[in-house]
Amino acid sequence: MNIKKLTVVSIAFLSSISISAQTISSKVVDKKTNEPIPYATIQYAENGGVITNEEGMFSFTLDQRSIKIDSIYISSMGYEKVGITLNSITDNIIYIEPKAIELSGVFISNKNLSIDEIIDNVKENVDQNYSKDLSHKKLFYRQSDFSDLHKMNIKFKKSTIKEFNKKFIDSVLSIIPRKSAYYTEALCDLYGNFDKQKLNIIKGAELYDKSNDGSMEALSDKLEEILKKNVKPNSYLKIKSGWILGTKVQMDSIFDANEEAAEVKSEVEKPNKNEENYFLKYRKSSLQDLLSSMFFQEDSKLNFMEKSSRYKFELIDYTTIDDSSVYIINFEPKRGADFKGTIYVNTQDFAIMRVDYKNVKNLKNFGLLGVSYHDTMYKGKTIFAKGADGKYSVRYIEKTTGNVFGLDRPLKIIEKNKFVKGRRKQNELSLGLDIGAGEISKYEVVVFDSKPITESQYESSKENKTIKPQYLSKYDPDFWKGYNIIEPNTAIKQFTAIEGGL
Repeated sequence: MNIKKLTVVSIAFLSSISISAQTISSKVVDKKTNEPIPYATIQYAENGGVITNEEGMFSFTLDQRSIKIDSIYISSMGYEKVGITLNSITDNIIYIEPKAIELSGVFISNKNLSIDEIIDNVKENVDQNYSKDLSHKKLFYRQSDFSDLHKMNIKFKKSTIKEFNKKFIDSVLSIIPRKSAYYTEALCDLYGNFDKQKLNIIKGAELYDKSNDGSMEALSDKLEEILKKNVKPNSYLKIKSGWILGTKVQMDSIFDANEEAAEVKSEVEKPNKNEENYFLKYRKSSLQDLLSSMFFQEDSKLNFMEKSSRYKFELIDYTTIDDSSVYIINFEPKRGADFKGTIYVNTQDFAIMRVDYKNVKNLKNFGLLGVSYHDTMYKGKTIFAKGADGKYSVRYIEKTTGNVFGLDRPLKIIEKNKFVKGRRKQNELSLGLDIGAGEISKYEVVVFDSKPITESQYESSKENKTIKPQYLSKYDPDFWKGYNIIEPNTAIKQFTAIEGGL
């Protein structure tokens, strides 16, 4: 094919792309206050839609060969539902107005219910309100992890290996990164229900600074070099004391025997990126945890309904969600409970359509022999949407967890060899550790589409076990072009690794 023909074909191909796909991006704003409206629903099909992010931004792509629309519908709690033609979105801002509440007949008939009666109705209707049937959900998952090593003191005590000296310890302290951010994104098909799931990841990305991993890898190589040079091939190392930098080492026997310590240990350990099917396994595990934390799930941490007697509920106002009149009810602990928040209850079927929650105290406090661990943060929101079957399913999940970890203990690394004459102990390194670290993880899941499936369809669904995420050193707006996601916030958009895009 000559150049002229190739050019004509290329132009035709590019033209077909622009015709067959259209990307819509905008920001939803309160017309009176000029403030962005987070978590508004943008509906472009009967079972298709996206949700605005915390900054009111949204973006989606239409494949016009399969979806023929000329308008979108925007709804948000307490606002008028509006229809917007696509060609009218010109300035990238859509203004919507607060809605005056029109109380329905059903609401009027229920207006004399006491708060206790409303909560009783919520509990009685849980099973019939929330769908636990098998389904196929198209969803987007984002996880943002932030680590802060706010204290790292290592006191050199003793070493029989000359390379392990104070100078080396100081160099270690200069290499270890103090702060880091790590973002993960995945577009997925989730098959199943709350009890069983299969996850097929269509596309994924990891956004972080490889120089942090590189510095730790260089440190690991240096340690290995020193050990190979000074430790006999048939020796073994005995390590006494707890954890260091999230890496599991041999515990003192008292830690192994302590049930609470073992539980904390499992929470502190990090997934191994080199593990086979790591990306799929960890995404699937995280989604399972998010689904099991729904307020109506048995043994959920978010127990304001299961243990409602431990909470005080107060009806504070009314609003509308998706044209339904809604009670706004605050809850807070009255007998040592863990959470406070707000639930939005449909006045007709008593379904909780949205819940916002936040812990009021640490959910876990552990301290033993210089090791401390505290679950300091557990907050979020969950939004449910009503399906054609009259039951509610998850539309959006946001959850943020945080913990702090401390270690103030001696550390000994002892080389022993049972094949030598005399004392088995060959070398010893003795340090004093004083470490303080914190971590915050934010999870976001938006469900674009949900359809019921049969048991046979579930069994025949497949997981892509070979999927690997693409590494990004900085935010790339073109990476998800043509796919529907929840818009990234400003922090993600501005992230750039030190390495500058290697």
